[in-house]
Amino acid sequence: MLPMNIQQMKKMMKQMGINIEEINATEVIIRTPNEELIFKNPSVTKVSGRGMEVFQVIGSYVVVKKVEISEEDVKLIMEQANVDEETARKALIEANGDLAEALMKLQK
Repeated sequence: MLPMNIQQMKKMMKQMGINIEEINATEVIIRTPNEELIFKNPSVTKVSGRGMEVFQVIGSYVVVKKVEISEEDVKLIMEQANVDEETARKALIEANGDLAEALMKLQK
């Protein structure tokens, strides 16, 4: 038996009530409680049928960790480094919430 080409496969799936659609996506972000997976210029395919939709994302991605910054930490950095709130918060985010590292970066 010869392998099916993509057009034949799509036609057969359509007959079974399954539709395949390419999505022209420029970015896909998957958020979890602790991080974000960011796909730039991915290949995205949507497969729908029987009341369900499934998305397939293919491509390279970067992982961005979410950092929880407390107001107390921001205030402490503001006082210790003598900086404004925006600068303190930015330093804490860049240091992944590490107080000592944030202070060191601001004192350079």
